[in-house]
Amino acid sequence: MQEKLTFESDGLRLSAVLHIPDSYQSGQKLPAFIVCHGFVGSKDESHAQIQAEMMEGFGYAALRFDFRSCGESEGDRGQVRCFDQIADAKNALTFLARRPEIDPKRIGITGHSFGAAVSVYTAGVDDRVACCLSSCGWGNGERKFRGQHPTPESWDRFIGILEAGRRHKQETGTSMWMSRFDAVPIPEQLRKNLSPKAIMEIPTETAWSMMNFRADDVVANIAPRPLLLFHTANDIITPTVESIRMFEKAGQPTELMLIDTTAHFPLAPNDAPRTRMMIKGWLDKFFPATPTT
Repeated sequence: MQEKLTFESDGLRLSAVLHIPDSYQSGQKLPAFIVCHGFVGSKDESHAQIQAEMMEGFGYAALRFDFRSCGESEGDRGQVRCFDQIADAKNALTFLARRPEIDPKRIGITGHSFGAAVSVYTAGVDDRVACCLSSCGWGNGERKFRGQHPTPESWDRFIGILEAGRRHKQETGTSMWMSRFDAVPIPEQLRKNLSPKAIMEIPTETAWSMMNFRADDVVANIAPRPLLLFHTANDIITPTVESIRMFEKAGQPTELMLIDTTAHFPLAPNDAPRTRMMIKGWLDKFFPATPTT
C-alpha cells in the first residue's frame, strides 16, 4: 500500500509517499525507514522509490519524500543546502514516529548518494534513528569533489565556477547557476538512472554547501546503533573511498559492503538481485523486520 501525503518542515510542506507492506495487520507496530533521495533528485521514479519499494517488500514501512526545493515539495526550487536537508530528515522522522502503524523506537534511515550522506549525518546527530543504511554515500564534501574532478584542469575549472558564483552573489545578491553535471559529473550512459523530475541546474551556493559538508565528523556517533556502508566497488560517480573512509571512522556494529560494479546505481536492473540479497541478509541480522505488537 502506498499513501501520498505531506508533512511540515520549518514551515514548508514536503511531499511524501508512505509505503505499508501488504502483510500489515491492524494493531501491529512496524519497523520503518525514512528514504532520502539523491542530489537535487526526487522521491519519484528514482533510486529512492526503488529503495522504498524494496524495504516495503522486506516487511518494513518506508517514507520517501522530496527534500525542500526539490520535486513536489515547497521551497525555492534548486536552492538546496545540506543542513536544511538534515532538518527535513529529522522532521520526517518526527512525522513518521507519530503514525499509528509505526514503532517509533524502530525507525531507520537510508538513502543513496547525496541522500546517503544526509542519512549518515542525520543518524550521527539524532539518536532517535535506530539504524542507518548508506548506499554509495560520501563523508567529506571537498574530498568527494576532488575525486569527481581528479585532474588539475578539471579541479581548476570546477573551483573557478564556484568562485565566480561567490563573486556574483556578493555583487548582485542573486545566485549564479551551474549545470548539475559541472558539479557532479555523470557519464551519459548512466544518466538514465536519474529521475525525470531531477533538477538539472543548481546555484553555486549548493555546491559550496556540499563542499563544507562532512558526515565523517559525526559517523562515529551512530554506534552502538547498526550502520551499513554499501558502495559499488569501482564507483565512477561517487568515489568508493568515501565509504571506506567513513568505515574507518565509524564505531561498531558497522559493516562495509562493496559490490563489483562501476555503475553507482546498485539497484539498477543488472545488479539489483545481488544488492537486495546482500542488504536483506544484513537487515535480518541487525535490524529484522519482524513487527512488534
